[in-house]
Amino acid sequence: MADAGTDAIGAGTGGCAGVVQPSEKLRDFLKGLASEQRQQMLELFAGGIELTVGEVAERAGIAHSTASQQLALLRRGGLLASRKEGKQVHYRIDTPVMESLLTELQAYLRACCPPPDAPAAG
Repeated sequence: MADAGTDAIGAGTGGCAGVVQPSEKLRDFLKGLASEQRQQMLELFAGGIELTVGEVAERAGIAHSTASQQLALLRRGGLLASRKEGKQVHYRIDTPVMESLLTELQAYLRACCPPPDAPAAG
């Protein structure tokens, strides 16, 4: 599911020669998961609930500005979706996008790092 702007890894960039790079959206997804604080924030949305920035800040025990920045990273990575209601922005888990990105990640890992018992590609 690579987009038209991706290149093959291996041309001086390291990685798996001949394997298409993960999309920018997948890279943002992985960045979103790279922080323990953001992982803990995601747990607040369990059960499909929606929360505002203020509610996340209060429940996570962090400043409103920090919550806003972290939520923006999670949204950019496809982990959260948002909707605006008046002045409030409500966030929720973005399951369809997350599923799509997990599928892309699985395909990338199968191509780049196949399990030892997998037949060689080619």
